[in-house]
Amino acid sequence: MVVARQAGGQLVIIDRLREMVRLAEGVDADGRLDKTVANRAIACLQRFGQRLADMHAESVRVVGTNALRRARRKQGFLERARDAIGHPIEIIAGREEARLIYSGVSHTLPLDAGRRLVIDIGGGSTEFIIGRGFEPIELESLHLGCVSMTSRFFADGRLSAKRFARARVATQQELELIQVRYRALGWDSVAGSSGSVRAIFDALREIDPQCTAITSDGLEHLIELFSGAGHTRAIPLASVDEERRTVFAGGLAILAEAFSTLGIRQMRAAEGAMREGLLYDMMGRMTAEDARERTVRSMQQRYHVDVAQAARVEETAVGFLAQVAKTWTLEDPLAELALRWSARLHEIGLDVAHSGYHRHGAYLLENADMPGFAHEEQLLLARLVGAHRRKLSLEGLDDLIPPWDRLAAQLIVLLRLAVLLHRDRSGAPLPPVQLLPRGRTLELHFGLRTLRDHPLTAADLQQEVEYLEAQGLRLRIFTG
Repeated sequence: MVVARQAGGQLVIIDRLREMVRLAEGVDADGRLDKTVANRAIACLQRFGQRLADMHAESVRVVGTNALRRARRKQGFLERARDAIGHPIEIIAGREEARLIYSGVSHTLPLDAGRRLVIDIGGGSTEFIIGRGFEPIELESLHLGCVSMTSRFFADGRLSAKRFARARVATQQELELIQVRYRALGWDSVAGSSGSVRAIFDALREIDPQCTAITSDGLEHLIELFSGAGHTRAIPLASVDEERRTVFAGGLAILAEAFSTLGIRQMRAAEGAMREGLLYDMMGRMTAEDARERTVRSMQQRYHVDVAQAARVEETAVGFLAQVAKTWTLEDPLAELALRWSARLHEIGLDVAHSGYHRHGAYLLENADMPGFAHEEQLLLARLVGAHRRKLSLEGLDDLIPPWDRLAAQLIVLLRLAVLLHRDRSGAPLPPVQLLPRGRTLELHFGLRTLRDHPLTAADLQQEVEYLEAQGLRLRIFTG
C-alpha cells in the first residue's frame, strides 16, 4: 500500500506498507482459491484498512491483478476483502496493469528522450512495456510470475542448474509471443520494477558494492551461486531475506531469460511501479486527464459513433439520474460516470452490424482493451449497453460486484428511456419530462400535448411498459 498527498501537481509519498501475501500460490490449476491463502490476504487487508481509516484518506483505489484474474468463484472473497479494507476491489486486465506500471516507472525515473523498455515481474504475471516519455507504445502481460514459476520448478526449495534451465525454457516459450515484435521496435534504455527486480539488484550489490545496474553477467553469476547453494535455506546472501528467498529463484529465472531472449545488455532498477502508476492515474481523475475519458473518446472515433446523438442521450440520461438518484440510492459517483460512458458508447455495435447492435456493443465493451478501466467497470458498461434496447434482459447482472449487481438494472432503465426518447435523432430539445420513482414503479410525467404530438414516441413507450413488466418493473405514463 502506498499513501501520498498531492502538492503543487506532484505526488509526495507519506507512507508505504508492504506485506508479502503470495495470493498467486493460493490459486490452483482449476482457479480455486485456497482458504488459508485467502485468509492471509484478508488479514493483511484488515491491517491496511485500519491504517486507511486512521488517516482519513480521501481517495482510495484497491486493485487486484493476475491471481484474481485467474481465480474462479471469487465473489465471496471479493466481498470479504471489500469489508476488510473498506473499499471495493477492482480487478484490472493484464494490459491495464502494464499501462499503470509504465506510468509509475516513467514518473519516478528521469525523463528519457528515447524509447524505454520496462519489465515488471509480479507473482503470477510479468509485464513488458515499450514507451516513450510518459506514453506506452506497446503493452503485454505474460503468464510468468515469481510465485507461479517457483511453484512449478522450485516448490520444495531445492536449487540446481537443471531446475533453472527448465524454468528458463518455460520462460522462453512465453517470450516467443513477443520476441520478434519487441526486438523490431527496439529501445534505448531498460528499467525493471517490482520486488523481484529490486531484490535481484540488492543481491548483486551485496556481491559487488560498485554495481550500478543489473547485467546479463550478473544474473548468470547469481544463478551459479544459487545452484551451488542447493537449497533456498542455504542462500549465502543477507540481502535476500526469509520472505523473499521463497520466490527469488522463480523471479531470477524469468529475468535471466528475458535478458537472453530479448538481447538486453543492462537494466536499471526503478522505484516506481503499479502502485505509483495508480496514484498518478488517480491524480488524472481529479483533473481533465482521466484516462477513461480518453479511452471513451477514442472508442467513439474508432467505431464511428454519431457523437451528437450520443450527447443527446447522455444529457437526458443524466438528467433522469438526477431526479431518481436519492430514492434509488444511485449517489455513488460511478453511477453517473457509467451512465455517461454507456450513453456515449451505446451505438458502437453499429460498426459491426445493425441487427442486434446492442449485443455487439456489449461484446466489444466487455472484451476490448480499455486503458484506465477496471474489468468490473467494463463489465458494468457492457451490461448497460447490452440491455439498452429491444426486450429487456437482466441476465449477467449477477456477475457484477456489489452493489452494481443490484443497481445496474436501474441504470439500464434510465438509459433505455433516454435512448427511446431520442429515437427520432432530432436535434430539437425534449419537452420537460419528470420521473417519480416509487419502489419498483417508475412514473413518467409528460406535458398535456407531448405524446399526442408524438404518436411514435407514445407507441414506443407502451412497448417499453410491456418490456419492463416482463422483468417485474412497472412503468406508468402520465400526461398533463
